[in-house]
Amino acid sequence: MKKIQIINGPNLNLLGKREPSVYGNASFESYLEELCKRYPQCEIHYYQSNVEGEMINKIHEVGFEFDGIVLNAGAYTHTSIALHDAIKAIETPVVEVHISNVHTREPFRHVSMISAACKGVILGFGMESYRLALESFVCTDK
Repeated sequence: MKKIQIINGPNLNLLGKREPSVYGNASFESYLEELCKRYPQCEIHYYQSNVEGEMINKIHEVGFEFDGIVLNAGAYTHTSIALHDAIKAIETPVVEVHISNVHTREPFRHVSMISAACKGVILGFGMESYRLALESFVCTDK
């Protein structure tokens, strides 16, 4: 059974309430239930924090034991060299995820500080971005 950690960053605890025109009306918890049902062969863990250091601690905690990390770093994507360094420091592959297509939004969202440290990037498919990231781990050895 593959162990996958999903990590959501700042303000993603407000999914379903925050800017529904951008992020949709569903909470992440309801979508997570769907993912768990769809992938019974995976042990899916979920963590959300609005605090950069707590996200780094979680990456360190699971980064040598899990088969994959799906990371939506939220706004920290565009500012955090510390998250980049945390991803580079671990063995577990990380897929960067975004619900919206950040390249169609404000110019400051067009640059990711973490992409270069990640296995890949999936964006713009709504909540399905998480499923596509999960698929990348289910369909490969790592």
